[in-house]
Amino acid sequence: MKETDALDEYILQHIDEEDDYLKALYRATHVKLLRPRMASGHLQGRMLKMFVQMIRPKQVLEIGTYSGYSALCLAEGLGEGAVLHTFEINDEQEDFTRPWLENSPYASKIKFYIGDALKLVPPMDIRFDLAFIDGNKRFYVEYYEMILSKMDSGAYIIADNTLWDGHVLEEPNHTDTQTIGIKKFNDRVAADKRVEKVILPLRDGLTIIRKK
Repeated sequence: MKETDALDEYILQHIDEEDDYLKALYRATHVKLLRPRMASGHLQGRMLKMFVQMIRPKQVLEIGTYSGYSALCLAEGLGEGAVLHTFEINDEQEDFTRPWLENSPYASKIKFYIGDALKLVPPMDIRFDLAFIDGNKRFYVEYYEMILSKMDSGAYIIADNTLWDGHVLEEPNHTDTQTIGIKKFNDRVAADKRVEKVILPLRDGLTIIRKK
């Protein structure tokens, strides 16, 4: 066991517990789905819930539902009348994810869409107070610009995987379009005077962005 593994375990023992429903979903994700590492997990889930409670958004956008773990954590933090709109482009994911969302205690706060957020979100007559980006890394810049156009000043974007297992420090092969996409996104945000930003070295990197 590495020292970081021991620290990770220590952290998990000293934060709010993961409830039984999320534990069951996390187990099912690992048993039944490919790439289960894509699920947010206990630490990031508790942080997402707390961010929602701090920001108190009315309209939340999530790009990349996957198994629904992060969606449930976002929805858990929502106040009365607030709504999470979560988008998953992979239609093969629906049979697994939809029941977990619809049978959860937060089903009434979640609207689940199957399709490309880049096509479905722009026509929606909604101004988002908070967005969580965890979709296709190749299109992070496109997600970012689309989301900013649907936000007023003071709104927040949280982007996942922005350290990308440290690959952001490397010069990617021209075929590694995911690393290229993440690096372009990080460079765009760093240079963008429209926003305030900070990167947290949590799990695979979490960038917190506030629209000025």
